[in-house]
Amino acid sequence: MRTAYNCNQEKLQKCKHKAGCCIDSAKDTLFALSKDIWSCAELAYEEKQSHDILVRFFTETEKGWSVESHYKLDTAFRATWGPTGVNAGGDTLNIGFLCEYDALPGIGHACGHNLIAEVGAAAAVGMKGALEALVDPPVRVMVTVIGTPAEEEGGGKIDLIEAGGFEGLDLVFMAHPSQEDAAYLPDMAEDDVTVKYYGKASHAAAYPWEGINALDAAVLAYNNLSVLRQQLKPDWRLHGIIKHGGVKPNIIPAFSELVFYLRTPKRRDLPFLREKAEQCFRSAAMATGCRVELQYGPHEYHNILLNKTLTRLYEENGKALGIEFTTDEQVLNTPSAYVRIQLVSLGIE
Repeated sequence: MRTAYNCNQEKLQKCKHKAGCCIDSAKDTLFALSKDIWSCAELAYEEKQSHDILVRFFTETEKGWSVESHYKLDTAFRATWGPTGVNAGGDTLNIGFLCEYDALPGIGHACGHNLIAEVGAAAAVGMKGALEALVDPPVRVMVTVIGTPAEEEGGGKIDLIEAGGFEGLDLVFMAHPSQEDAAYLPDMAEDDVTVKYYGKASHAAAYPWEGINALDAAVLAYNNLSVLRQQLKPDWRLHGIIKHGGVKPNIIPAFSELVFYLRTPKRRDLPFLREKAEQCFRSAAMATGCRVELQYGPHEYHNILLNKTLTRLYEENGKALGIEFTTDEQVLNTPSAYVRIQLVSLGIE
């Protein structure tokens, strides 16, 4: 005799199969979407073409979606489907999928955000198809896709959180390309800082003693931080560039600029690293006689919170599809810096 458990398992497997079939049926248009976004690589907050490509996908290529272009931000969007299911007056389970699509300066989509957009759209299409094929789902379900711009710089997801863009969502999924398959990788808390030194220009050959060298301050700060690394915890990170170092060799630079990222596995450690880095920046100004200005980014990124249940389910279903998940402990336990979904993991409860 068939049990209720066996019946439910059979329905679940049919849903999974239907989701896969829907994704397979849309594979050509999904690939074209990814390729189009890759071809028009756009920087943070400037993803106008990528926004339009995704909006067209959910309004013209895929049917049944309610789409809001320019959702909360100029290059963000939201597409929703449903809700469907029983309990017309009951609660709705709102499942979200995220699409990223901004690129890096100079090297385009080296971080694979075009693939993140494709995977987010594909998962949403599969979920919608599975729910449509399900007779009387036991709960009301809504599917939401949010296009989140400005991952590489600025913090588009945090902008959306602050604007109420994630309100009503119960859980959110996003996938990021990597060298290995993993259900979860720890991601670090992060703060970005721009450091500007102001000196005094002078002719480097005729009157060098009348100048105050801002490039010297930048070099000293960079070296200070390099020396500091020896005293940092093994999983703390700081890295950056000298963005501006002068105009011509025969002019003592009156201005220099550095950009640094500060990262720690836990947000509670970030202020300690920030204090140590600031001492390096300010001591370089004192040594050279320059004036220093520190400008932190508009947002601070938290570390990601692990959801053990979703991680386990993702891995179980991935293995059933033939995915071979990495068992390399170094990979699994080393904090990454792939994604900036940290505050979303804190805000969706």
